Amino acid sequence: MKKTNYLNNKDILSEIHKSKNTFCSFSLPEYHQYDAILSNINQIDNEFINIAKSNRAKRINQDTKLTIDVENIPNTDLIFRIMTFDHIPDQPGRKKNPKTIADRKIKLNFPPFQHWKFNDNNELICIGKSHWKGDVFSGSFSLDHGIATDKLALMWMKLCERYATRGNVRGYTYNDEMRGQAILQLAQIGLQFDESKSQNPFAYYTAAVTNSFVRVINLEKRNQNIRDDILEMNDMNPSYTRQANDEWEVALKREKEFQENNTF
Repeated sequence: MKKTNYLNNKDILSEIHKSKNTFCSFSLPEYHQYDAILSNINQIDNEFINIAKSNRAKRINQDTKLTIDVENIPNTDLIFRIMTFDHIPDQPGRKKNPKTIADRKIKLNFPPFQHWKFNDNNELICIGKSHWKGDVFSGSFSLDHGIATDKLALMWMKLCERYATRGNVRGYTYNDEMRGQAILQLAQIGLQFDESKSQNPFAYYTAAVTNSFVRVINLEKRNQNIRDDILEMNDMNPSYTRQANDEWEVALKREKEFQENNTF
């Protein structure tokens, strides 16, 4: 049985793409795959068209093991992903001092986009929208009709499980809680990865997991300090950690005094 590697960027990107597609609507199912990502439709020029052709040829060559000449790819086959909020409803007052267009729109689970392509008349037409349900033109905005794929969820869990075995965190008694909080965090922000800015979702997820673990550790340490303070106020022994730290501080103080008294 072939072992599945859940933690490589290629597979993670593929599952993120599949998950986002469940929140999208396309004129035809095959229009889900894009060849280039742009921030504005006006950026589509000969340079980006050639980039899109190169990307499409590379993907076809990898998927089919065939050799496709870039020059043989017509413009009408190319699909461009445009990162835009044009089809996202406004939500006035969501933020007190909105600074970006995203602050003025409904809060989304990932950056919105549209897919565009050339028709036979060499005109750009919209063929897909994110956060959309129904026909591309007569449908409506929808935020909760899609889901993350089962495989992507397994990737999140696998990443958290592996991180929890690291030497700097595996000894904590609340390791399970840290792992659970990290999985919850990935479930909330896992689709927010923006392919237009990076092709390394593994690093993005690892940073989120690290922050979750550190946040739980800091919270537990704060609570432990409060408990130890209460115990000491009532003339009771604090935790072994507090006692060890106190003994260490006393030893350091004695060492410092000894060095000061023996300095010539």
